[in-house]
Amino acid sequence: MAKERIVIIGADAAGMSAAGQARKLLPGAEITAYERSPHCSYAACGIPYYTAGLVESETRLIARTPGQFLERQNIVVRTRCEVLSVNTDEGSMTVRDLESGKEFSDRFDKLLFATGAVPAIPPVEGSDAKGVFSLSTLESGIAVRKFADEERPKRVTVIGGGYIGLEMAEAFSCIRGLEVTLLDKSPQVMNTFDPDMAEFMAQAIREAGTELRLGEGLVAFGVKDGRVRTVITEKGEIETDMVVMGLGVRPNTALAREAGLELSVRDSIRVDGSMATSRPNVWAAGDCASTTHLITGKPFWIALGTVANKTGRVAGISMGGGGASFGGVVGTAMSKHCAFETARTGLTEKEAAEHGFKYVSTVIKTKTRAGYYPGAEVMHVKLVAEKGTGRLLGGQIVGGQGAAKRVDILATALTAKMTLQELIDLDLGYAPPFSPVWDPVQIAGRSLLGKMGGE
Repeated sequence: MAKERIVIIGADAAGMSAAGQARKLLPGAEITAYERSPHCSYAACGIPYYTAGLVESETRLIARTPGQFLERQNIVVRTRCEVLSVNTDEGSMTVRDLESGKEFSDRFDKLLFATGAVPAIPPVEGSDAKGVFSLSTLESGIAVRKFADEERPKRVTVIGGGYIGLEMAEAFSCIRGLEVTLLDKSPQVMNTFDPDMAEFMAQAIREAGTELRLGEGLVAFGVKDGRVRTVITEKGEIETDMVVMGLGVRPNTALAREAGLELSVRDSIRVDGSMATSRPNVWAAGDCASTTHLITGKPFWIALGTVANKTGRVAGISMGGGGASFGGVVGTAMSKHCAFETARTGLTEKEAAEHGFKYVSTVIKTKTRAGYYPGAEVMHVKLVAEKGTGRLLGGQIVGGQGAAKRVDILATALTAKMTLQELIDLDLGYAPPFSPVWDPVQIAGRSLLGKMGGE
């Protein structure tokens, strides 16, 4: 009798989290993961810091190699293998070995799509020139680091003012000390924040020495002798020696669509709480899968390592016959640029309005520590709450060291469906080196409650 066979498409955070959980519950099953890139199970969020040189070797980002998965858990990981097609009715697939070019067939009893996300790459002239990079995998991060080390560019242009853009601009400007231009066609950086909070970020980015050009779209790249020389925008040209594009990502679901799986918001794979898809014995997890927003109760998609690991764990338990379920997210994320930290969770004002909430908001300015304590940094906190009920809907934080991690208080409050008063009443820790006597998120809560007539 053939052993039960589990196949996983994608061997990074979600895929290998699932593989590990499935192995615990099904010790006799065959488990194979196919991965298109040369690496598996690595910390993608650490790539900007590797390119900056803060992480000495790419091996520091790799949690476990294919050999270690085989030795420790009897899980086969085949890198440089791309799954070309899947037949969910027959439990079969076609795979290409990218090293040899040969194609072969495989079978499965249970299948997990953990195909992740793919970068948004604009179809502009010159994008294939030497010195133009799109950062999405560890392989691409290694290429960026190698180019920066060997070619020693003086001017770098980063395209995209989101999380990846901010972190890559930091890597080249604040850490490597190069001339950096950060370009975005949007009128603000970080579109997941409200404009008033994004303006604080823009000011900090410019103060850190990065040239920030907003409302300026990419048109093409000027190329000479096969190398990028300029970035051509709607408003002119920017001389450059290197370009890194960080224009965001989208779910990598073309294979799932062709296999007949139902898709959801932003073309992510529709799943239930157990991460099961619309086809029997097929699951999906990580950046390719949908989730639920805990504030709106509606389908939601977000590409984050935290969500990938959690949904992968749930999928693996479900594939193994367990009863795990993933409830959803509130969209918590954070980043930094040089000494300036940013964080957000829940709904912005724009999102609250789009979902039909009547809301009130406030922005306060305070310090990360007691004002008299050395090293106290300025920080701004914005809260959004439902008018009438006082239920917290979202929060945004920007400021100096010690600001961003406070978003976890707000994420907890959102998950627990707390009101502003309940947030204010939380028994948070206090000591001058860590916080004012009223934590900044509670100061913001008091301010907003006062606007509502409650304090």
